[in-house]
Amino acid sequence: MTETPLETPIETFQIHKDSDTSGQARALPPHRIVLILIGLALVASAVVFMRWDWLPNYGDLILQGLWRTIWILVVTVIIGFLLAVPLGLAQAAGPAVVAVPARVFCTVIRGTPLLLQLWLLYYGLGSLFPQYPWIRSSELWPYLRQAWPYAVLALSLSYAGYEGEVMRGAFAGVPKGQLESARAFGMRRFTIFRRIWLPQAIHRALPTLAGEAVLQLKSTPLVATITVVDLYSVASRVRQDTYITYEPLLLLVAGYLVITGIIVFLFRRLEKLIPSRLG
Repeated sequence: MTETPLETPIETFQIHKDSDTSGQARALPPHRIVLILIGLALVASAVVFMRWDWLPNYGDLILQGLWRTIWILVVTVIIGFLLAVPLGLAQAAGPAVVAVPARVFCTVIRGTPLLLQLWLLYYGLGSLFPQYPWIRSSELWPYLRQAWPYAVLALSLSYAGYEGEVMRGAFAGVPKGQLESARAFGMRRFTIFRRIWLPQAIHRALPTLAGEAVLQLKSTPLVATITVVDLYSVASRVRQDTYITYEPLLLLVAGYLVITGIIVFLFRRLEKLIPSRLG
């Protein structure tokens, strides 16, 4: 009959210490509990003391505006990032013939208001297309006569201008020794770019990309100025129709907060999936 070995006092203390530490890690800090309670109290007060009888009448319009805000955000971030990669690469390692135009583009985009860029595309470029009969008779005219293509183009170019500078710094921050070692091993330039340079640059720029995506979300309400029905325009319409001010704005704030939380969560998950060291 075998005897179970007795735990030493040091081992017993260590076990209790580990269990207490894990319990403290699982428990919420007191200040977060207070903030959660305050948030719940504010939500309960808004539900009880404010008017929400208009909500069923505008439910479909709110969903339409929410969907349009989300897909404009996703599409412009993807297009803008695809443009930002060559812009940053051209400034970091390209010859002057491509580096100077890329630098000028980023400077102009970052130095002018997004609202001005949006109006120039919609009221400027959009007013030129109807003057050409071959454009009006083309298959693109049903799209060019709408407002959302100009909104997507303006937001994509704006995101590309800011992220082009971010990617320039990210490309320049990759250690040159790794690139030289890859060349010494006989790797082709595109292979070096695809397997070493670009992954490390994206990894360095990822926290900034998350912040820029949130800023891009905050820029989407500007599309309401060219008649695109997004979440902000829906709130404005509710205020004009019902003369109710605070409730639509609170609903607008809640919608943007939820989308922002999703963006931050997705980027943090992406950061965890990427190894801390690449190459």
